[in-house]
Amino acid sequence: MTKRNLLLEIGLEEMPARFITDSMNQLASKVENWLETNNIGFEAIKLYSTPRRLALLVLNVDERQEDSEEEAKGPAKKIAISEQGEWSKAAIGFTRGQGLTVEDIYFKEVNGVEYAHVKKFIKGQETFELLVDLKAIISGLTFPKNMRWADLELRYIRPIKWLVAMFGNDIIPFEIAGVQTGNITRGHRFLGEGEIQLSDPQEYEEALLGQYVVADAEKRKDAITSQLEKIEDENGWVVPVDEDLLEEVTNLVEYPTALYGRFEEEYLEIPGEVLITSMKEHQRYFPVKSLSGELLPHFITVRNGDHLHIEKVARGNEKVLRARLADAAFFYKEDQRMQIDAALEKLKNVVYHEDIGTIAEKSERVRKLVELVAERLDFAPDVIKIADRAAQISKFDLVSQMVYEFPELQGIMGEKYALQKGESPEVAVAINEHYMPRNADDSIPGSPAGALVAIADKLDTIVAFFSLGIIPSGSQDPYALRRQAAGIVQTLIEKKWNISLENLVGLSLNLVSEAGISKRTDEEVYHDLIQFFKLRVKHLLQEKGIRYDLIDAVLGGEIGIVSGMIEKAEALQAASGDEGFKESMEALSRVLNIASKKDVLGDIDPERFENEYEQRLYEKYLELGQKAEDGLDAASYYQLLVDIKPEINDYFEHTMVMSDKQDVRENRLNQMAALAALIMKLAKVNDILVK
Repeated sequence: MTKRNLLLEIGLEEMPARFITDSMNQLASKVENWLETNNIGFEAIKLYSTPRRLALLVLNVDERQEDSEEEAKGPAKKIAISEQGEWSKAAIGFTRGQGLTVEDIYFKEVNGVEYAHVKKFIKGQETFELLVDLKAIISGLTFPKNMRWADLELRYIRPIKWLVAMFGNDIIPFEIAGVQTGNITRGHRFLGEGEIQLSDPQEYEEALLGQYVVADAEKRKDAITSQLEKIEDENGWVVPVDEDLLEEVTNLVEYPTALYGRFEEEYLEIPGEVLITSMKEHQRYFPVKSLSGELLPHFITVRNGDHLHIEKVARGNEKVLRARLADAAFFYKEDQRMQIDAALEKLKNVVYHEDIGTIAEKSERVRKLVELVAERLDFAPDVIKIADRAAQISKFDLVSQMVYEFPELQGIMGEKYALQKGESPEVAVAINEHYMPRNADDSIPGSPAGALVAIADKLDTIVAFFSLGIIPSGSQDPYALRRQAAGIVQTLIEKKWNISLENLVGLSLNLVSEAGISKRTDEEVYHDLIQFFKLRVKHLLQEKGIRYDLIDAVLGGEIGIVSGMIEKAEALQAASGDEGFKESMEALSRVLNIASKKDVLGDIDPERFENEYEQRLYEKYLELGQKAEDGLDAASYYQLLVDIKPEINDYFEHTMVMSDKQDVRENRLNQMAALAALIMKLAKVNDILVK
């Protein structure tokens, strides 16, 4: 079968850099799925993107769909053939609809019933005739933010300026938003010579490069990285490359040229975090450090152009940055006058959320929660004192001019300003740490006090919003509650704190309820919160590669101590391949299944035992209960449960739980329920799929 290359390009006004990579991948995925769905063979897909285009080149696409054979199901045999043994109207109509005759019918059993079937040969269509469907793919792309232009109905990331759609030398004809497809693309907005006419899809990348466009995003990124390394080597510098910044800069330019500039050394008196944030967030500059790690009065930027007049470009960037740093220096100087107590007074007038109250009120709840959690974890008095002070003043830097200008520095500036105002280093560190982890790649708080305030602050936020009925759904999570819940779970796992998640949620819910915030019943809120946290734990276990049924099993009861739950899942995963795992789970499941018949747990009376097997299982139960209180690791506890399998099997072989004698039956159900409670400390094992 002959083949051709397929080129598709969407030319746009400059797109937001942060959306480009995902949009490019979405386009490629949709085109690949369309080709596969339509049985059109191809070799590979090359992706291209710049601020002004999303494009792909599909190599060696079949010129025609593959022929296929399709099986069609018709009426049941008793309907297809009459009592006289003749073909019925239903059978004739079925085959006619398929373009066949009754001679093509064969019968095939489906769920115990024979049905008429035919096989229909479908000749593949010409690919070129089908490619007009690309219009729907382009129009159907989704973006985080859209816009409309002129009087058009289409909502898109940015206005479409040109479309290239070529199958070999042929143009695929369609129109979107008044733009007709063609074979003409455009080079660099300023350096290029305008329109470029393509005669073959494979010319695309080279033709654009001749017009100062590096269409392959990975090649642009590699070029930027190489240029940064060259500047490093030539000057004896170290350029700490933030991957997110590198990705963004790559998507801001079509023809990258790295250059460097400098700023006045006096600005180095400002905290390094402020300088770096100002350079990265406002200007998309890379900071520069010495070989010993000290920040230097230089920066590197990436120009969307060539090396001509690069000195003027550097001076222009220096002028812009100088203004930014002058503002930062002013904010920093003004903040030196701020007193912590005065800042806390201001927080009484800063509304956190109209239905939740002020930041000062939130801080007081966090402070109370810190105290309650610290008591249950039996922290040392000095740790509690540090955590209390940190919780009290944790938000004072929010009214600083620096954090107002650079919100991402909250906590970081809090630590620095707290030290300047005479707070202990431990309190200052905890102020910074209480925002951690700030993202999925961040670490948890290092200090006990920082971890206490971090968990309390995040938990208060989650519980307060849930109490209002503001719960994340789908992709909607405006208050980042999922991220904060994940941070709580991550911290509890790494700290291995001996407190159940249910206990933590209950403590916070009581404080929120006492504050009169809730618009729902405590029972509803508590239920939703536990399910919400279970989903966070489930996601974490999935990332660890735990089997889905084992995840359901460990989440079948209470969450309990989060680190312990992770250990349980890992212990079951490790044991699931062992010989005898199936039999052990079946034995334990029998206990859980029959215990479900008991609504209220009563006492076990050994005097009512009627055979030795009840007594033996009871003794194992007592032994298991004692060892469970000793804080065994999950693997050891699992082994203890496995070890009572013989007693469980003997019990069921010689004992009828549902005895005709009511008192004996109740006692046996109590014994099953008590043992089931100990089994549930590991997992709801009857949810485990065993083969």
